[in-house]
Amino acid sequence: MRGLMQDWPLTVDRIITHAARVHGSREVVARRTDGMIHRTTYEALHARSRRLSAALQRLGIGEGDRVATLAWNSERHTECWYGAMGIGAILHTLNPRLHPDQLAWISQDAASRVLILDTSFVGLIEPLRHRLPFEHYVIIAGPSEMPANSLDALCYEDWIAAADDRVEWGGFDENTACGLCYTSGTTGNPKGVLYSHRSNVLHAMMGMGKGVFGIGPDDVVMPIVPMFHANAWGLAFSCPAAGAKMVMPGGQLDGQSVYELLDSERVTLTAAVPTIWLGLLRYLREHKLQLPYLKKVVIGGSALPEAILRAFQDDYGIEVVHGWGMTETSPIGSIGGLPTGLADAGPDARIAYLLKQGRPPFGVELEIVDEAGAELPRDGETQGRLLVRGMAVAGAYFQGRGGDILDEDGFFDTGDIATIDRFGAMQITDRAKDVIKSGGEWISSIDIENIVLTCPGVVNAGAIGVPHPKWDERPVLFVEKQAGSDLSVDDLRAFLTGKIASWWMPDAFLFVDQIPLGPTGKVNKLALREMAHEVELGL
Repeated sequence: MRGLMQDWPLTVDRIITHAARVHGSREVVARRTDGMIHRTTYEALHARSRRLSAALQRLGIGEGDRVATLAWNSERHTECWYGAMGIGAILHTLNPRLHPDQLAWISQDAASRVLILDTSFVGLIEPLRHRLPFEHYVIIAGPSEMPANSLDALCYEDWIAAADDRVEWGGFDENTACGLCYTSGTTGNPKGVLYSHRSNVLHAMMGMGKGVFGIGPDDVVMPIVPMFHANAWGLAFSCPAAGAKMVMPGGQLDGQSVYELLDSERVTLTAAVPTIWLGLLRYLREHKLQLPYLKKVVIGGSALPEAILRAFQDDYGIEVVHGWGMTETSPIGSIGGLPTGLADAGPDARIAYLLKQGRPPFGVELEIVDEAGAELPRDGETQGRLLVRGMAVAGAYFQGRGGDILDEDGFFDTGDIATIDRFGAMQITDRAKDVIKSGGEWISSIDIENIVLTCPGVVNAGAIGVPHPKWDERPVLFVEKQAGSDLSVDDLRAFLTGKIASWWMPDAFLFVDQIPLGPTGKVNKLALREMAHEVELGL
């Protein structure tokens, strides 16, 4: 017997329609590529998104067609999302931080028909045009902002002004494809993750929950994490659904620019990778500034350094939420926090627990297994390969890349090594490909990095394993110093002594001008391995 409830498909267009009807006057604020602040509302964004839908249809775009964007977080980029998705097209976000060869490969693999891009990326795309599949280019600009270009591009504002908002949204199955985002491709070509309307709506509702981001209509949310990075962690969906004011920072993500928006717009919640927060904290300290309105900072993308956690909590009274996820998990996989059983724990125990990646919210299941696939105990100590399944987790890659990616129980292998404790809290100990295997034991590159980041004078750090004839691998640590610092190798060795096991001590410390970062802001271990070719470990 079936239930007798209404059939109300979970399609993304319903999110922005709800925001327009219920929270229509709530502001959406954006810093555009020219640095100017633009203000609009959900009601206006809804109407312009519908015009964009009609403009796409006039180009022959319909259900299943891919519409690519190459843009920073802005209100006009958000219009592209809802305008494409509303008519059943697939919004394909391109990451400008990828190598041009990868951008070209991804565009061809997706067979996207239209590219909508910010003015700042015209110079990136023009040399690639002969390698790209796009039939139409649209530059996000008004007539006075329109740059000279060789793309025969349409002017965004003229393009949507010529259309009207009398367009039909929805009407398709909730499992219809909705968005396409490619992995960063650190090993081989990137692979496409194809989100559905249903998965995006459920993920947005999950993100709004108190145990996750806890977004409500009284919040002011600034998604610093880019919209091309796993859907801005779902915030471009969760904020309109909740009626929260949304502040879009554009491409200016230096400490000063981030602070100015946090302060002037009275942001209560924001989210980004650790490298952004390192820059903001330096700016706050240099200028003796505070953040009186900010209540919560969500940090993900890579392991949370203890120095960042303590700085936000102790110096600025701001709650830090550590999260873990992947492009394949939409991306929320787990959220940090203290279980009720540890509410009265001491300060050090609380910090140690908050540094974990946390517990999965409802809708996500986590498991750790050994190399044979047998489930391992949840004791907080046993390490194993981390598996995940859930309502917004990929079941396959676009175009069948990678073949069958699920095990017989429907779990996806994340490629991470982790522990899970009795409270269900997960902690990443390393990437399977990054863990340092020395003398038959594992050394966590993440732990070494997080500890050394608390050393005065260190800006960033990356640990890798290099081949060793006796021990298989030994750790090497790359360090980026603050300008003017006289930090030495002896200083680093002394700082780490007693904080890590003696056999974890790096065999070499290498100072570099800048730690290389990947397209999502993580330390690029592949680049570090290439830099380490000349390192000799006493051979």
